[in-house]
Amino acid sequence: MNFWSIYQHGFARVAACTGHTVIADPGANAESVLRQARRCAEEGVAVAVFPEMVLCGYSIEDLLLQDPLLDAVETALAEVVAGSADLLPVLVVGAPLRHRNRIYNCAVVVHRGKVLGVAPKSYPPNYREFYERRQIAAGDDERGGTIRIGGADVPFGVDLLFAADDVPGLVLHAEICEDMWVPVPPSAEAALAGATVLANLSGSPITVGRAEDRKLLCRSASSRCLSAYVYAAAGLGESTTDLSWDGQTMIYENGVLLAESERFPLGEQFAVADIDLDLLRQERSRMGSFDDNRRTHAARTGDFRTVSFLLDPPVAADLGLRRRVERFPFVPADPDRLALDCYEAYNIQVEGLQQRLGAIGGPKVVIGVSGGLDSTHALIVAARAMDRAGRPRSDILGFTLPGFATSDHTKDNAHRLMRALGITAAELDITPTARLMLKEMGHPFAAGEPVYDVTFENVQAGLRTDYLFRLANQRGGIVLGTGDLSELALGWSTYGVGDQMSHYNVNSGVPKTLIQHLIRWVISSEQFDAETGEILAAILDTEISPELVPGEEMQSTESKIGPYALHDFTLFQVLRHGFRPSKIAFLAWHAWHDAASGAWPPGFPEAKRVAYDLAEIVRWLEVFCRRFFAFAQFKRSAMPNGPKVSAGGSLSPRGDWRAPSDGNARVWLADLARFDFEKAAAEAGKTAAEVGKAAAEVGKAAAEVGKTAAER
Repeated sequence: MNFWSIYQHGFARVAACTGHTVIADPGANAESVLRQARRCAEEGVAVAVFPEMVLCGYSIEDLLLQDPLLDAVETALAEVVAGSADLLPVLVVGAPLRHRNRIYNCAVVVHRGKVLGVAPKSYPPNYREFYERRQIAAGDDERGGTIRIGGADVPFGVDLLFAADDVPGLVLHAEICEDMWVPVPPSAEAALAGATVLANLSGSPITVGRAEDRKLLCRSASSRCLSAYVYAAAGLGESTTDLSWDGQTMIYENGVLLAESERFPLGEQFAVADIDLDLLRQERSRMGSFDDNRRTHAARTGDFRTVSFLLDPPVAADLGLRRRVERFPFVPADPDRLALDCYEAYNIQVEGLQQRLGAIGGPKVVIGVSGGLDSTHALIVAARAMDRAGRPRSDILGFTLPGFATSDHTKDNAHRLMRALGITAAELDITPTARLMLKEMGHPFAAGEPVYDVTFENVQAGLRTDYLFRLANQRGGIVLGTGDLSELALGWSTYGVGDQMSHYNVNSGVPKTLIQHLIRWVISSEQFDAETGEILAAILDTEISPELVPGEEMQSTESKIGPYALHDFTLFQVLRHGFRPSKIAFLAWHAWHDAASGAWPPGFPEAKRVAYDLAEIVRWLEVFCRRFFAFAQFKRSAMPNGPKVSAGGSLSPRGDWRAPSDGNARVWLADLARFDFEKAAAEAGKTAAEVGKAAAEVGKAAAEVGKTAAER
């Protein structure tokens, strides 16, 4: 198997094409279609969509009723069919065709020298500038029929689906221009019947604001239908007697714009994108109401006809990946989108805590403040919740609980932040109690030996939580949890009497990679005063560390369990889409292999803009699979309440993720084993030495994870 092939990972490349139409010259237009089709074939495109009536021009009015023109269209169509014989793409071509006693505005689906079928336009418009019904028959009632083309009868109707037998999930449906603008478009029924790629051949003239209307409709259709929507509009060359044309092309997938081309082009151009058929299938499987809707409309959707074909995609080729892959799927790189996400996430947390406190009689909030990211963010959420409820911030009881390895830097930051926010602050040194516990347990550390094992770490973590719960009992409060979504995914918490437990956890729906941006947003949007902002900025620059082991310059969490950037990337793909590990590795490489390419979230420090090679990606992906699927679920099954924040999902056993605590990771690891990553890495320009070293590290990391799982 070729790891680098998009067609091995559930993608299909599609194109929305437009060009310079020659009015009433089908021969010239056929040449243009084939020229663009050959370019699409060179790029590995599976489906190429062309504008409405591209073979003759959309704006030819009564010339549509002239036999010489219609004869020439049929000849031109035959040329396109013959010219497609050795080409990869399915071509969806617009043409007027005679059928029975009328002319139909048609989408002709052509592949490798054969017409697979013809879909007529359902709803020719007859209002304002449009007068199509003068020449064109409505095709909305055409189902189950055939049309004669080139001496053969081929399927004809709005009930046609075109399915690639060798590309799972690639099922095409075509509608034409106005069909998208009606309340119940043909594509909606087609999607319920199984279509995943909805094509729209458009001749839509441009007026001010119409391009945005088209985008709205395409986005909506792709989102509601859980599909890809490929839109190609007519451009230069159409008649400007009373109208003008902009050649808009765009490709949406499940509400996301994947590609669009420049409007008002001078020549031929196309938008190209790789649509994720796995993603669409997963979305439909998860959203049960989609299939419920199909059952409601089964009388219409049940009699769609499927025309099968073999695409024969280039699975041996590395075509690259023609879609944007966010490095941080929980953190959009677009500044406006990120600002909105942070505003919503922060206020979801604040509102959740405010509601919980109000519902249980307004207790005080007890929180452990370490000077790290997670407790810092939970604290500023609590401060704003108190502000909104009209309560004094002194009702927040903040405790810093230094242990054997707590640094002066983080402890000072904790005290400074608590003072700046005006909460009730205290310090409680846990080391005397920890020494006593270790001594009574007979731990070697109590005898002076430098043994810093998991027991040594968890004695400290457990005591901190134990103190917080007892302090909450004593002072009429609840313990506010600080652990984040990423730690829940990896099981990176101490179970029971430890940081896994609290009365309410505002961070349980927030991944580690988002928390730093939430704090940056809190600073930039001036949620608090300037002094607090300066302290928050200092905390952002601190290494992520549990600070449990003395003697180390800085105990780095990521050096032990892997980069949160990669783990959050994997978590999103697993939790939101259910993707295979091998596909996640493919996506992660495209997102992370080159630090200089692609967009980074605004404000992300230059010094931390790193790259990961394939060996590193696979190494930490295996660690994630072992921890997430085989180890950490028992901790999540007993997690406290907390609000869902991200559309990427949550891990609450009462919400997005319900799984057995006694699971295993075998099938996920087996999926990774299908590919020869040593060969794939070498093909990506990596040396054999690097790959061998990484393979050894994978084995070592896996052993460490197994040991840690047993100990924890």
